[in-house]
Amino acid sequence: MESPYKGKTGLRRLLNAFGYSMAGFKAAFKNEDAFRQEVMMAVILLPLAVYLGKTGMQTALMIACVLLVMIVELLNSSIEATVDRISLENHQLAKRAKDIGSAAVLLSLVNLVVVWGLLIFDRV
Repeated sequence: MESPYKGKTGLRRLLNAFGYSMAGFKAAFKNEDAFRQEVMMAVILLPLAVYLGKTGMQTALMIACVLLVMIVELLNSSIEATVDRISLENHQLAKRAKDIGSAAVLLSLVNLVVVWGLLIFDRV
């Protein structure tokens, strides 16, 4: 059975989707320490990207890397919440799902450091 909200179209669908997204940001900020830390990181790094980027492409790449970390963290948090909703018992598959999500966040952070390092030291 599909969600009753799937039938919405046009402007109503867009408004609903925007509201759900804002609720997601609020929930992540309220409940996820890592997301709050990444928001603080973004508050510092986004203006820094505008300042340090020598070209529009460099600035865009730096901003994209910061946003990618936040996107991956949101996805990881949703995986963790879903796994916890299903069961709080220790289970190997639950651990695997959470560990893989965590690994994705780590890779996005490594990507940020590498891209920023290459751009700041002008090796690209």
